[in-house]
Amino acid sequence: MTEPLSQLLERQVARWTDRIADWDAFADARVEGYRRAQHRFIGYGASGKTDGRYIPAEHFTLSVMFVPPGQGNAAHTHEVEEIFFILRGKVRVFFEDGHGHRVEAVLGEWDCVSCPANVIHGYDNVGLEPAFLQVMLGKGRPELMSYVDTGLQERRAVHLTSEGVSMAPSEPSPGIDGAGKAGARTATTRS
Repeated sequence: MTEPLSQLLERQVARWTDRIADWDAFADARVEGYRRAQHRFIGYGASGKTDGRYIPAEHFTLSVMFVPPGQGNAAHTHEVEEIFFILRGKVRVFFEDGHGHRVEAVLGEWDCVSCPANVIHGYDNVGLEPAFLQVMLGKGRPELMSYVDTGLQERRAVHLTSEGVSMAPSEPSPGIDGAGKAGARTATTRS
């Protein structure tokens, strides 16, 4: 290794206080019921945004999603496994078989679900408070998610070509202070 360890460590650290709440990270995030903010830590997840505001990914991605009550994501699939780990809140997750059959489970803090590759899945915040989810995808550069809804599928890359579009709710995305409590944090969208 030619790079000093101190430089390597500095490059490989991503702090919550430096993360940006991206309310336009996915095509479905523009639709009421699917509004959420992605905070990228390792790689860009399935957002496709190569803005470089994350630790480069090698074998997986890691993001934290801020999900207001009543919001979630659209039914979708990935070519790789996706994991939702609930950090805060109450989230209903679902799997579908493509023929209208759906199974659901409500997860609370510190619960986790592993969504296998190519299985239709999604979630929504069924709690009264915002939820935070740690989201991991099993590939360093995953493809954009594939939506079940054909209209969303046709527009799945629209968030990558639009400039300055912000669908942020009226309140800012809260951060977490050192005591683990929610605090105000400015919601900023950059494409």
